[in-house]
Amino acid sequence: MASQNATTTPAPSVLISNNLIANLSLDAAGLVALADLQSIQTRTALIVTSTYLDTFVLCPGIHRQQDATELNGAELPSCAALTTGYVFRVENPATVVFLQKIGKTGHLVTAVVSSSATQDGRRTAWRRIKTSWWSPNSSLSSSLSYLAAVILTLATVGFVIAIGDWWAFTILLILMFARLCNTIVVRRRSQVGWKGVPEPGLQGDLLILLSQDRWVRLKGSVDDLKAVTSGQWMRDMTFAESSLAAAATMIVYVDAALASNASQAGKMAFVVLLLLSAGLLGFSNDRIAALCMFGREIRVVGEPKAYARRLILAQELVKSTGRDDWAIRLGMINPEPHEALKVVL
Repeated sequence: MASQNATTTPAPSVLISNNLIANLSLDAAGLVALADLQSIQTRTALIVTSTYLDTFVLCPGIHRQQDATELNGAELPSCAALTTGYVFRVENPATVVFLQKIGKTGHLVTAVVSSSATQDGRRTAWRRIKTSWWSPNSSLSSSLSYLAAVILTLATVGFVIAIGDWWAFTILLILMFARLCNTIVVRRRSQVGWKGVPEPGLQGDLLILLSQDRWVRLKGSVDDLKAVTSGQWMRDMTFAESSLAAAATMIVYVDAALASNASQAGKMAFVVLLLLSAGLLGFSNDRIAALCMFGREIRVVGEPKAYARRLILAQELVKSTGRDDWAIRLGMINPEPHEALKVVL
């Protein structure tokens, strides 16, 4: 009898584990959805829009997606056209976010912008349908982690249905609806707007000076360069779009309040889904290697080149371009004495 009791009595560690699980309170699980993580905003900036598949990627920060235009930290870097000498700023926040991502302190990074549009009407229509559900600039590893986040959401929905937790099921549906509302607004806002006067056939070469001594050289046709550096990325919201985005934000807060009605298993599934999806989406964002915007693609070529001094970079580019007016206007070099006298006179 003693041996039988010894075999049926749970070990102390098992009892402690069971007691911890039984006493674990997740009444505030819904607050996890309100965490101000930037994974969704970053995704929006790097793919320059939002796809309908984003509806199934649930992670903290859903209510902040429309703030993706602020990810550049208000930085609009100075830029010089090495072919003409003109100096201006990169006004497109999404392009600035991507340049900040690829930039490296004390190095010159070279990137090219090319046109990815096609003149075939049928292929253009197919491309439009495809890009409404999938981002064209995702690498294999980025795509796999993104798909894992989608599958994780669907698996969680299946789990809460299997255990009969309809509160948890409702909570997930509400979050997906909020994601869909934000996706619709972002897609409406990210349309091609003003890009200046077309200059077909001309090639451009830009030097962009980012903060923290990060330098990017961007090459391509002038029209392609204008498409990714000038004008707006996402226009201001209309009253209807602003109302829809505000409603989606309120829905997320209401959802957080309703989460306490779910079962313990449902709450745990909800929290695990949000945390794992945030990690998967963050990894997916990190693996994006190109920026696709308005039918153009920016991609890094070669390896970053280190410079001990910014002056050395300027002198090298002045020698290769055969002109120094752009470097003087950017403040990278001082003008010759006779040139400075001309400016004064």
